[in-house]
Amino acid sequence: MAREKTKRITSIGGQALIEGIMMRGPKRTEISVRMPDGTISSETLETDGLGKKYKIFRLPIFRGIAAFIDSLSTGFKALNISAEKSGMAEEEGEPSKFDQWMERVFGDKLMNAIMAVGTVLGLLLAIVLFFFLPTWLFNVCEQYLFGTGIEAWRSIIEGAMRIGIFVAYIAIVAHMSEIKRVFEYHGAEHKTIFCYENEEELTVENVRHHSRFHPRCGTSFMIIMLLLGVIIGFFIPFTNPILRTLVKLLCIPVVVGIGYELIRICGRYDNLATRIISAPGLWMQRLTVKEPDDSMIEVAIEAMKAVIPEDGTDLQCPLQAKQPKEKTA
Repeated sequence: MAREKTKRITSIGGQALIEGIMMRGPKRTEISVRMPDGTISSETLETDGLGKKYKIFRLPIFRGIAAFIDSLSTGFKALNISAEKSGMAEEEGEPSKFDQWMERVFGDKLMNAIMAVGTVLGLLLAIVLFFFLPTWLFNVCEQYLFGTGIEAWRSIIEGAMRIGIFVAYIAIVAHMSEIKRVFEYHGAEHKTIFCYENEEELTVENVRHHSRFHPRCGTSFMIIMLLLGVIIGFFIPFTNPILRTLVKLLCIPVVVGIGYELIRICGRYDNLATRIISAPGLWMQRLTVKEPDDSMIEVAIEAMKAVIPEDGTDLQCPLQAKQPKEKTA
């Protein structure tokens, strides 16, 4: 898949929300949400990343770990805000006794509690599906079908299972109407960033014609992490599903750090190597990034305009675009 050419590279990134978009700039994070009455509500989200607090998290690899943690924390807050603003958090009809009990126990923090529980359950499900299950299935196949002759292929087969489960999961949830709208807002986010990177005025007409596939997408990051997991799996000698899963979990910070650096490189440079690295993620975006309508683009533009710094500190020039140094006499 051909990548869209851009005139400049920006550090601004975003995240699709429930009926909205979060844009993160170098100095500000903005959430814009389409309200039930059709208006757009914007809110600045206060963020204080690990990189600002600790110098070690500004170094390569470590900055990827910090960015991942910050992204999870900020994304959680943004989703909560978008759920409330979009009307999703409003209860319809008479609340059940369980709902009343939840309201008494958690009060105003009810939505935070629900999302926290959902996050924990989601993480547990992810560990089972993407770490434990592939190892267990391989052991079953090795023991009852193929014998020890396939042990050398363990990491590749487990990795293929993991990627297959991920693709199947995304393909299934993409058919849900609520998730489909989130994926459409995802497309609006990408198109708006591309419009800005091409130095065009941020209007619906200008944004609409840009590509919805961006190399710095979180989907691409997930695919790169899955592929890196295949490589790391070659160096894990354990075959016990529980023990192998624990070791893989301990390796996640390394995978995250390396994956982040690769995504940064793919976002800044356009050459044969980066196109090869970006290709699987760009293909996967066909499932997670959909074409938005004009109302979604309006929300993305609103969030984007709020995070563009006037001093241009968001811009990053690719190495190949640097001008050669002038020779002195």
